[in-house]
Amino acid sequence: MAVANQISDMLNQVLGIDRFPVDVQQLALEYTNQCFPDSPITKIQGERIDGFEGMLKANKSKTKWLIVYNDGNGSEGRQRFTVAHEFGHYMVHRELQDEFACHDDEISTGERSKRDIETEADQFASTLLMPYDDFRRQVNGQTVSFDLIGHCADRYGVSLTAAALRWIDIAPERAILIASRDDHMLWAKSNEDAFKSRAYFATRKNVIELPRTALAHSANAETTVSQQDVRANTWLANEPGYVLAQELVKSAGQYDYKLTLLLLPQAEWRRPAHEDEEPDEDTFDRFTRNGQPLNR
Repeated sequence: MAVANQISDMLNQVLGIDRFPVDVQQLALEYTNQCFPDSPITKIQGERIDGFEGMLKANKSKTKWLIVYNDGNGSEGRQRFTVAHEFGHYMVHRELQDEFACHDDEISTGERSKRDIETEADQFASTLLMPYDDFRRQVNGQTVSFDLIGHCADRYGVSLTAAALRWIDIAPERAILIASRDDHMLWAKSNEDAFKSRAYFATRKNVIELPRTALAHSANAETTVSQQDVRANTWLANEPGYVLAQELVKSAGQYDYKLTLLLLPQAEWRRPAHEDEEPDEDTFDRFTRNGQPLNR
């Protein structure tokens, strides 16, 4: 994130603050050529390969690097995030190995016992494409809605999912983003405040069905309501019965899943019952993450 912020500061000085969306391909080529002329990224190209998101690869002498991204998924935002993710591997991890192959089912390992380079590359991409300072300027003082998040997605040229994942990181309250299909969660991501209060869904280890009252549930397919107030314990059994949550829902477009945003009031932080329990994760957009998560 620090590396991405340094690049963003440079772009602000050269292009000004209204410089979005980032032309990440041109940036990766020009920046690495100027700063690392002995081993720059020299080519970025799209290929159509099922199950493949992106790759960063060096030649045998490591004097040139190539980025390949999947251009067959129909989403420019997802492709931009993927290229930024591979650029992140170059900037942060190129001394570790000479090839990084990223598939759509291995964006983030979630292992806390060792360095997770896929998560780090996602963090680089999110920070570069959606800097916190500018993101806050877009949302501060406004009531959160998927229309507001959609404005951010358009500004930064990323998917709605990627922008929503970015928003929950700066949310003023506990927030959880859930992607679902066929009445079951595909993944869920809690922000830090929510996770520390044990408000999360362990989707990696469990198959979790949506509550029947959830707006994204097929039982409510006929409703035109896009948000509602609900008792938080209809989603999270450990929440007190008096706590109310706000639930917002939106279709994620061509990806054929629904996004649910749960907003909960602040709570006294409680650590998870088991230290090795993973937050449900999910940066997915991963390749977002539309972008998901790569946006990634």
